[in-house]
Amino acid sequence: MTTIARVRELYRFFTNGKEKLPVLRGLSLDVEEGEFLCVMGPSGSGKSTLLNILSGLDRPSGGSITLAGTDLAELSERGRTLLRRRTIGFVFQFFNLMPNLTVMENVMLPLSIEGRDGRAERERLRGLLEDLGLPGRESALPHQLSGGEMQRVSIARALAAEQPLLLCDEPTGNLSQKAGLEVMEILRRLCDEQGRSVLLVTHNPRDAGFADRLQFLIDGEIASAELRGPSIPVDSVHEILSSLAI
Repeated sequence: MTTIARVRELYRFFTNGKEKLPVLRGLSLDVEEGEFLCVMGPSGSGKSTLLNILSGLDRPSGGSITLAGTDLAELSERGRTLLRRRTIGFVFQFFNLMPNLTVMENVMLPLSIEGRDGRAERERLRGLLEDLGLPGRESALPHQLSGGEMQRVSIARALAAEQPLLLCDEPTGNLSQKAGLEVMEILRRLCDEQGRSVLLVTHNPRDAGFADRLQFLIDGEIASAELRGPSIPVDSVHEILSSLAI
């Protein structure tokens, strides 16, 4: 398998006055093409910081990050931005939809930035919205949607530019059990049917069970324990969490 993202000996410190606080400490992991990798850990363990550094939004204090074969340290800020646009789609916990834009306009945003807003692209995205269970909702505004529908729109936006890697930060955290399950089924299907790579960070054992591989992040470090899927039993997730005292 080809590695789409590689992290080696990653460190990130934040400064509190004169004190350096470690958030990530010597973290290493790989994300393979077409793989669904979940990194699970409690709040404050460094999950969101990992995604921000992997995407080039934040800079590491030490270590290396290779994305789609390119070392981020070798790029300028603009170079990192362009690589991120080509490679990564983001799915957030809080949707981050523009409230005054319609569903289609929100989904078109990544393409509009690149000047790709023609009729053919709109037709393709209309089909994407239909595949995600949102037929006929192109003209709706975010406040007219349920939480589950808004998250589906954010997934469509993340897929709009056809990036190979999705970074998902607690994507079901603001959803009902039913809507959250539907979102996880969509992410799983994207791996199985389209070969997308998904890196999910979560503290939800049910969501973790959808992954091909599950790693645990504790106090900024990847634990030696690991589970492999597909269909990781939730009971097995709870057993590891208990053994790690999470």
